[in-house]
Amino acid sequence: MAIDLDEYRREADRFLAALEEEFYLHHAGLKPELAIAPIYERYAELGSLDACRELESAGSPELWRFACEQYLGRLTAGPAERIAGLEATLEADLDGQPLGYRLLPVETANEPDRDRRRRLDEVRLDLVRELNPLYEEAFEHTQQGARELGATGYYDLYERFGYGLAGLAEPLPRFLQETEELYVGVLDRLFRDRLQIPLAEAERFDLLRLFRAGRWDPAFPAHRMVPALEATLEAWGVRLGEQPNVTLDVERRPLKDARAFCSPIDVPGRIVLCIQPIGGVDDWRALFHEAGHAEHFAHTSPRLPLEARRLGDNTVTEAWAFLLEDLVSDRSWLSRRLDLGGARELEAEWAAIRLLRARSLAGATLYQVQLWQDAEGMPERYVELLAEATKIAPSPVDYLRSVDAAFYATRYLRALALKAQILAFLRQEFGRDWFASRRAGSLLCELWHEGQGLDGDQLAREVTGAGLELAAFAEEAREALSA
Repeated sequence: MAIDLDEYRREADRFLAALEEEFYLHHAGLKPELAIAPIYERYAELGSLDACRELESAGSPELWRFACEQYLGRLTAGPAERIAGLEATLEADLDGQPLGYRLLPVETANEPDRDRRRRLDEVRLDLVRELNPLYEEAFEHTQQGARELGATGYYDLYERFGYGLAGLAEPLPRFLQETEELYVGVLDRLFRDRLQIPLAEAERFDLLRLFRAGRWDPAFPAHRMVPALEATLEAWGVRLGEQPNVTLDVERRPLKDARAFCSPIDVPGRIVLCIQPIGGVDDWRALFHEAGHAEHFAHTSPRLPLEARRLGDNTVTEAWAFLLEDLVSDRSWLSRRLDLGGARELEAEWAAIRLLRARSLAGATLYQVQLWQDAEGMPERYVELLAEATKIAPSPVDYLRSVDAAFYATRYLRALALKAQILAFLRQEFGRDWFASRRAGSLLCELWHEGQGLDGDQLAREVTGAGLELAAFAEEAREALSA
């Protein structure tokens, strides 16, 4: 019997809402267990092999990808639940102080003593070793599931989805080479300024401390954070406090995930923005990043099909998130919202961090493309590729923990380029203070209204007339770091 696509979309919408709700409750620290397996079982028909095969030729590539990912998600739901349960309950003991696994990144970022940061990383790795058998189980289930779906493996499956992974990876070595001199110079200065060590001596546990720009914290008080977001959005004609479909969860909880996230539970009907506050400028950036997601989803037209509302190319929503996040380090925005001396310095520091992020994503993309084709020797290859990209060696213990589902590192990397192109256009059209323009806000709302109906390349052409280009990010970095 042929699939009724409209009914399939309705069921898929209900499945995604239930899944997002469960992820939110667990990662917000409101529910100790993550129970996704029952949700996958309840909607098993969405990702049955028959459904996947039929949807492959049904004229909706996004529904076909969704069905296949649902099939793989059902296969890995068990390991995913056990991983989440352990992450929520595992504790390390350091000098008699119990530290929850999910709070270890927070402790490391806030720890000024380098020796203690090293010890925090050592106990973290001990806990990751306990999780690794589950990561390995999920990896094997995923590869086997991809083969059951008719591909030779996970990499081949995403090539069939049209990800063009080989094409995405091909220019990355050149990008790394062309930005290396700039990167080494600015990161060396940043490490010396913030941590009093050169880049050549930096280790992986120093990165979280580097990101934790504590010297700026006094200028970014917690009580002004949400009002600053509200004022920014209001300049665009968006009143956050009057959006019944957007909820901000900024409460600190022991079991809450340290990584900020946005849960689009019902698009556009119920969007939850969730962060675990750790203080200062990092909180502001996290809030604004997730607000980019939240406003994008909240403004998405309810009349769009599921593919445009909830599926599509996540390059788009990540670009909107980066656009808002970077405002917190924009010297023009800072001059309007905060009394901050050294705004140019902060802007340059954040440009250096963005460059580190982009190079790390490039290394992760090269690594994951290889991993999913041949896992032999990958812990060592993980260290080699990431160390080459960032000049800081990760631990081989993290070789599976750091892997994003659905090659998401490629979406982040493309989003950095798309955001750079959109920002250049906004500044050209509305000036350096584009963020204060109601006309710019109207344009953003109009583009958000389209959800993810356009992919990253199409949106770049729609806004700028040119396709998505990684070179745009590199140029943005050079300009910010030479100002």
